[in-house]
Amino acid sequence: MFGYAIFNINVTNPEDYKEYLQKVVPITEKFGGKYIVRGGTTTKIEGSFPHPRTVVIQFPSYQKALEWYNSEEYKPIREIRFKNAKSIGLIIEGA
Repeated sequence: MFGYAIFNINVTNPEDYKEYLQKVVPITEKFGGKYIVRGGTTTKIEGSFPHPRTVVIQFPSYQKALEWYNSEEYKPIREIRFKNAKSIGLIIEGA
């Protein structure tokens, strides 16, 4: 089973958020992550999503996704996102 990190994001400071975008990809790839969805056209069909941007990252396993999120390498990069965007996220196991 794969692990998926799913985020719903509202970028509040686009200029400084660019640093996050540049730094997150290499760390994500180091943990076997592959971007499945990274923004794009969205149509809400049910419920409400508080933020306009959705990101889905596939990892080789649920455990690997958790390792990525909790890693020492990602912690300072995650802080860049926290400072420049509002987001909700989850890690889920799936096919």
